[in-house]
Amino acid sequence: MIMAAGMSSRMKAIKQLLPWEDSTLIGNALKNAQSSKATKVLTVLGANGQLIEKESDFSSTETVLNPNWRMGLGNSIAYGAKHLLGQDQDYDGILVMLADQPLIDNLYLNMLIDNFSSSKHSIVATKYADRVGVPAIFGKIHFKALMELNSDYGAREIIKTHQNDVLEVSADGKALDIDTKEEYEKMKRVSSEQ
Repeated sequence: MIMAAGMSSRMKAIKQLLPWEDSTLIGNALKNAQSSKATKVLTVLGANGQLIEKESDFSSTETVLNPNWRMGLGNSIAYGAKHLLGQDQDYDGILVMLADQPLIDNLYLNMLIDNFSSSKHSIVATKYADRVGVPAIFGKIHFKALMELNSDYGAREIIKTHQNDVLEVSADGKALDIDTKEEYEKMKRVSSEQ
């Protein structure tokens, strides 16, 4: 589930459509999600949703437009989870990722999926210097909690509440997200040097 519903007010631009390599930030997230072992890719749009849909190729994936995207990331995660789980699919877990973490690649997503499949943990999450967060996979036991989220904190509270169930995985610096023009320019430079 790619979270791409935010307004990106600090960016002063439509962040999801910013150029990244031979695509855009949202195009890059889609490419990595589609080339991972995930069985289905759902993108949750909100602010500028119609424009993003028009400018991007969602042809082999699914999108939903959260009318309440202003209520924050948690609300959009809940909206996407309800959509996914309202279908007939029997999912083992839901992987939540952000459109504005362009260094997160399919190899890292596969590492999360492999760790989730082979461990007894009900949450596999990305380890940061001071916290644990997304990209993260939430097992069935947490689906109800995902659907009940309604804050701007996303799934952080679920992770905090179930710390003993969390397997932390290091992204080796790939989990940086872009909130400002300066961060975007800096990350573009880093990416071109790799």
